[in-house]
Amino acid sequence: MEPNLDKAVDPMPTPRRRTVLAGAAALAAPLLVGGIGATPAQATPKGRRRRHGKRSVLQIAEQGVFAAGGTVQQTPGTFDPINGQMAPAGQTRHSDHASVFYQVPIRDNGHAMQFLHGYGQSRNGWMTTPDGRPGFSDLFLAKGYSVYLADQPRRGQAGQTSVAATIDVTPDDQTWFTQFRMGLWPNFAAGLKFPTDADSLDQFFRQMTPNTGPFDVDVITDAMVASLEESGPATLVTHSQGGIPGWFIAMASKNVEGVIAIEPGSFVFPEGQVPPAIETGYAPVQGSAVSAKEFRRLTRMPIAVYFGDFIPAKPSEVPAWDFWRGVLELAYRFADVVNAHGGDATVVHLPKVGITGNEHFMFQDTNNAQVANHMARWMRRKKLS
Repeated sequence: MEPNLDKAVDPMPTPRRRTVLAGAAALAAPLLVGGIGATPAQATPKGRRRRHGKRSVLQIAEQGVFAAGGTVQQTPGTFDPINGQMAPAGQTRHSDHASVFYQVPIRDNGHAMQFLHGYGQSRNGWMTTPDGRPGFSDLFLAKGYSVYLADQPRRGQAGQTSVAATIDVTPDDQTWFTQFRMGLWPNFAAGLKFPTDADSLDQFFRQMTPNTGPFDVDVITDAMVASLEESGPATLVTHSQGGIPGWFIAMASKNVEGVIAIEPGSFVFPEGQVPPAIETGYAPVQGSAVSAKEFRRLTRMPIAVYFGDFIPAKPSEVPAWDFWRGVLELAYRFADVVNAHGGDATVVHLPKVGITGNEHFMFQDTNNAQVANHMARWMRRKKLS
């Protein structure tokens, strides 16, 4: 069913300085890191304390940041630090790696989760919400999971690239408002669980960040496989465009023990079994082929594919919404093929399980804890906790 439209966006939000605290620092007072007590409460914006009340305590045993994977380029010649410091001869460039922030809770359940963002996003999207509530990383830390949050190569904190690209500065906020099914600008969808105040929408638009180099599935896959070598066995959680390399990461790494794909951008099928393209008003939706041997690896792990609300059941005149109709249909075909090959794949369409009002960013919506609880129950059933 297409969304009804509710209140309009305030086009001129009141400017306000805000501080976004990542991970447990946003929750813990005191925060225990490696056994050393700290009290970061003074860094928490007062407005957020007033809006969201008393915070619970998260105890962190270990946290840090590391680079995973990547390449090293080197120009011919010998570097001369005296006469040729700015010359290219003999110089190296480390690039195309992922940047991974991780936290391990004291009450560790023995399992990890690796998170990979979608288009125009970074790991920040998992760490908080536009209105300052706990994000998925904190919600799953509280459930005992170690969390590994990646900025994929050529994005965010992993911006060092080996291939140059032009960064487009054309205004496009309203494009993404529509693409992400928040409504039809300037009106929000009725019943939307995204925080619809002007300040939250401003924060959401400001979390977008560009590619510094071309999107490359192989480069991302290699970096994330390296990250999984650091984390050990983990459930891979992908979102949107991140779901495209997500299937290749799961096929390439022995450390992926389960996959939660949140509205992934595409799906893979065994050669000879790619279904016909699904025509939509936006673009044809079609899977890609991999070898039978590669695809077989996806049948050795449980897979859950999550979709939110506001996806039309019939062709829509809104191209972006019609696109998601095609993606959801392809998801069911993907699950059928995985299961026909002896795998364990399920599609969770949230409105069908009684969770409503979610658009493309279900992990940032006001009911994100409810969504996280549903995923946690799935992981418990699959022995991933």
